[in-house]
Amino acid sequence: MNIEMKNKIIKICAEKIEKKGSNVGLSFYAFFANKNDDPKLLMEVATWWIKTHKLDHFEKALKIKKLAMQLNA
Repeated sequence: MNIEMKNKIIKICAEKIEKKGSNVGLSFYAFFANKNDDPKLLMEVATWWIKTHKLDHFEKALKIKKLAMQLNA
C-alpha cells in the first residue's frame, strides 16, 4: 500500500476516534469517496483488509489504525 493511503487510513481513524470515541467502528469504504474513482486502490485496500488481515466488514478504528501504522509503505 502506498504511503499516501497508509497516512489517509491513520488520519481518518484518528478523526473518527476523536469525534466518536475509542469504540467507534468503520469499514474500508470509510477511506474512499462515494464513487469508484480509483478501483485499483480500492481493491488494494480491500485485499489488505479482507485477505491479509481477515477482518470483518466493520472493525474498531483503533485496531485499523494500529495495523496501518505497522505497514512498511
